[in-house]
Amino acid sequence: MRLFISLVRNALGGVIALLDLITRGRKLKRLPQEQQQVENAVQELTLYQFFACPFCIKTRRAIYKMNLPIRKRSVSSGSPYRDELAQGGGKVQAPCLRIQTPEKDIWLYESSEIIKYLQQRFQ
Repeated sequence: MRLFISLVRNALGGVIALLDLITRGRKLKRLPQEQQQVENAVQELTLYQFFACPFCIKTRRAIYKMNLPIRKRSVSSGSPYRDELAQGGGKVQAPCLRIQTPEKDIWLYESSEIIKYLQQRFQ
């Protein structure tokens, strides 16, 4: 039964991911100098995510639309990034945005909070 639920969840997640690719829309356009500043700023950001998770898809879609080339790390079973997320953030929950600052790393969970943070910072 557990295997069946996992298969259904992964299949539905795959369909959602495909629909996201088809209906994604356009990226935000910036002047080249502004885009370069954004690209420099996002070097301190990493998104930990599962490919087929609806909340991760929601977050990736917003990142795409805001034209933010944020590094992405899959935290699927067996991934070394899974342990990194568990040790740094305290739990394996995705999506999670890692914000690296000189003082400390901030681990921001919840898709809506991540999107809100990115909108406030980059729009």
